[in-house]
Amino acid sequence: MTGTIVDMHIHTTNGASDSQLRPEEMAAIARRIGLTGVNVTEHDRVWDRYTVEAFRREHPYLFLSPGMEVSTDMGHIVVVGLTEYIGGIRRCAELRRVVDSVGGFMIVAHPFRHFFDPVTFTRRGEQPPELTPENLARMPVFEYVHGIEVLNGANTMRENYLALQVAKLLGKPGTGGSDAHSTSGVGYYCTIFEKPLRSVEEMLEELHAGRVRPAMGLPEGRLREFTLDDVPEGVAR
Repeated sequence: MTGTIVDMHIHTTNGASDSQLRPEEMAAIARRIGLTGVNVTEHDRVWDRYTVEAFRREHPYLFLSPGMEVSTDMGHIVVVGLTEYIGGIRRCAELRRVVDSVGGFMIVAHPFRHFFDPVTFTRRGEQPPELTPENLARMPVFEYVHGIEVLNGANTMRENYLALQVAKLLGKPGTGGSDAHSTSGVGYYCTIFEKPLRSVEEMLEELHAGRVRPAMGLPEGRLREFTLDDVPEGVAR
């Protein structure tokens, strides 16, 4: 592997109140399992420049992107390229405008979490949608994002597979991330970048070019791409 293996969705105690994962633990696990990059996605905040610089000095073997998971009116969006939280970006349309102004990249996180549980919709007084890739690809959020998280460590494989189907249908890059909030699960899912990354700018260039592949199996030493051939049990081909 000559590229960079990145966990694109991960939370630490350095910004996520619901996380128990300390940054130094994240770095140690990454080194042990062969994860070579992390896109840290604290909730609605970004690591400050001094924290980023200190982490990079202490862990030079691990590529760090200070990302963010933004809570929007269309769900959670993983963002690469913003250096701070900006007022108004809870509206997805405004988030896209701001991200575009800096050449950033938006990935809709876990888009179909709980979709296979009808209670999710009845509690909101809604009818469950038709769970086909063709129908779900019409969701408004997909008009705003550049990419789709097709592997999320807190999702079921059925939910992940549906996200992959939609990503392929729309021709959008698919990414993988653990969504880890503790030492359990770091690197469980990840994203393979084809080239070694040396800066966030290079990461953005690769994301926009679609030179990324969602992957699984890293902690077990069996890294491989997640594809449409990985049909979950109970799902018809």
